[in-house]
Amino acid sequence: MRIILLGAPGTGKGTQGKYISEKYKIPQISTGDMLRESIDSKNKIGIMIKNIIEEGKLVSDDIVCELIKKRIAKKDCINGFLLDGFPRTVKQACCLSKNKIKIDYVLEFIMPHHSILERISGRRIHVQSGRIYHVKFNPPKNKDKDDITGEPLIQRKDDKLESVKNRLEEYKKTHHLLVEYYTYEKKINNIKYFQINAMNEFLLIKEKIDMILKK
Repeated sequence: MRIILLGAPGTGKGTQGKYISEKYKIPQISTGDMLRESIDSKNKIGIMIKNIIEEGKLVSDDIVCELIKKRIAKKDCINGFLLDGFPRTVKQACCLSKNKIKIDYVLEFIMPHHSILERISGRRIHVQSGRIYHVKFNPPKNKDKDDITGEPLIQRKDDKLESVKNRLEEYKKTHHLLVEYYTYEKKINNIKYFQINAMNEFLLIKEKIDMILKK
């Protein structure tokens, strides 16, 4: 089972992707995680990626495609995989086709951009544990303090309002072309393409996904 999750940052792709990965025993491949790993390595490409992301821009197709190709070639992807945040452009989608990487399902998560801005810009993170809070939806007991340790929470640079706005503007430039591409692929290559309302409750979205993947 080879699945692509489409949708703007903050639509819940990662959360639902984790559920799908665990249920169907396929690796969840997140371009965000891969890019952060590259940044943490502090090599030449990692530093370049860090600067691009902090400016609110999207990393180039060539860099992301190369990272994805190497990841899909690993043994744990033999029985399938889930791509979270890839492809973001038609060029990236064509990269999969050119490398004869078959896709079975495309699930697109839909959410108004004003809701995305509220979701992402309100995130606060406890760096040491990875615990995530939200100033409105999941606030810590004490403002800007981790519930367990009392240590300070941070806001990632790419979660700040201006950076999120820039990312959404970049996303809008390419998104409609990607939808057209997979609508066409649905007709000629039998890819199963579905849109999911990301504003729904978590369990409703999960049930919708289960219904789709059983078809």
